[in-house]
Amino acid sequence: MEPSGDGAAQLLAISDLHVGHDENRALVEAMRPSSEGDWLIVAGDVAETVEDVRWALATLTDRFRRVIWTPGNHELWAHPSDPVTLRGVARYEHMVALCRALGVTTPEDPYPVWTGPGGPVAVAPLFLGYDYSFLPPGCATKEQGLAYARGTGVVCTDEYVLHPDPYPTREAWCRARVAATERRLGELPDDMPVVLANHYPLHRHPTDVLWYPEFAMWCGTTLTDDWHRRFPVAAVVYGHLHIPRTTHHEGVRFEEVSVGYPREWRKRSEPPGRPRRILPMEVGPGDRGAAPGLGGGRGGTR
Repeated sequence: MEPSGDGAAQLLAISDLHVGHDENRALVEAMRPSSEGDWLIVAGDVAETVEDVRWALATLTDRFRRVIWTPGNHELWAHPSDPVTLRGVARYEHMVALCRALGVTTPEDPYPVWTGPGGPVAVAPLFLGYDYSFLPPGCATKEQGLAYARGTGVVCTDEYVLHPDPYPTREAWCRARVAATERRLGELPDDMPVVLANHYPLHRHPTDVLWYPEFAMWCGTTLTDDWHRRFPVAAVVYGHLHIPRTTHHEGVRFEEVSVGYPREWRKRSEPPGRPRRILPMEVGPGDRGAAPGLGGGRGGTR
C-alpha cells in the first residue's frame, strides 16, 4: 500500500458507496489513505451484488491498513441482477466469508483495538437490522405504520428483496442480532472506550430530518436507544440515511458517513467520496455536513 501523505494515522469511516453506479465506482477507485496506518470503517451498502462488494472491499484493503465492514440492507438483498441467489442468514454468512478471505474485519470477528492517535479504542462493527419500532406519529403497530407508508408511496425496497430466512420476519432477525451483540458489548472491559459502527443509526434522533419521516421504520430499532449511555461509547458511526453530518446526543457524537447516490452528492458543497475522520477526534461541537434533509429522496431504494 502506498500512502498518499505522511500524516498521523487516522481511524476513518464511510458508507453507502453504492458502487453499482459508475460515478460512485470511480470515487472508490480514487480513494486513498493519508497515512500508511489508516483504518477504514465501511458501514454498509457497498453494493447489491456479491461481485461488486468483492471488488470494492478488495480495492480498499489494498490501500488501507485495516478495513472494517458491517452490512447494509443492500448487501443482503436477493437482487435479481445477482447470480448469487442466497437469502437471509445464508447470504450474510456468504458475505462474512468473502470479507474474511480478503482480510476484512466483520461483525463476527473479535473487535479490533485502535491504538493510533485517540486510542486505545475498541472498534465494534455491528449487524443489527431494524424492527419497525421507529413508527410514524399516530401509529401504534407495524401494520398501522406500513399502511400509512403505503398510503404516502414511501415503501422501502427491503419489503420485496430483503428476506430474513430462516427467521420468520425481519424484526425477529433484528431482535436476535441485538441480543447477541448486547452480550458481546457487555464483555468489553469497563475502561475500554468503543466506537460503535452500524449501518443504521442506533438512536432515532438522526431520522428527525428525513423528508419522508415514515421511512424511519426501516432505519433502526428502539432496542438500542440507550446503548450510547450504557456502554463507554467514543462515537457512533452509521449511514443509510444519505444525510452526511455530525450530531451530538446526550454528549455522544453520532457520525453519518454516507456517500449516497450521484443525484444526491452532486448537490452537496463538499467533494464526494472522502472518508470522515473518527479518531483522533476533530475539535468543535455541533452539526456539520449536509443541510437537514439533503439527499433524503423518497426513500424507496435505501
